Amino acid sequence: MPAYVVLTRERTHDADELAQYGAKAKAAREGHAPEPLAFYGDFEVLEGSDMEGAVILRFPDMAAARAWYQSDAYQDARRHRFQGADYRVFLVDGVDNA
Repeated sequence: MPAYVVLTRERTHDADELAQYGAKAKAAREGHAPEPLAFYGDFEVLEGSDMEGAVILRFPDMAAARAWYQSDAYQDARRHRFQGADYRVFLVDGVDNA
C-alpha cells in the first residue's frame, strides 16, 4: 500500500539555510526513489493556517517512507530545514487502487 510524506512550509526564516536544505534533500532521495506528486506548485488554503507551499512524496509503503526520512542523508538535510523555515511534516498511509 502506498504511503505519502507531506511537508507544508509555514514560514521562512532564512533563505540561505532553506537553499542548503533543498540541495541536500534532493541528494537524499538517491536510493529511495520517492515519487513527487506535488512540489511547491500553485495552491489555495481552504481551511486552517496559512502556508507558503507544500510537497507530497509518494513511497511504495510506510517502511520505505520511514527509511528515507530516517536516512543519514535526509537527517543531515533536515537540520537546514529546521534553521530555514517552520514546517509541518507528516506520514500517511495511502489506499490500494484495487
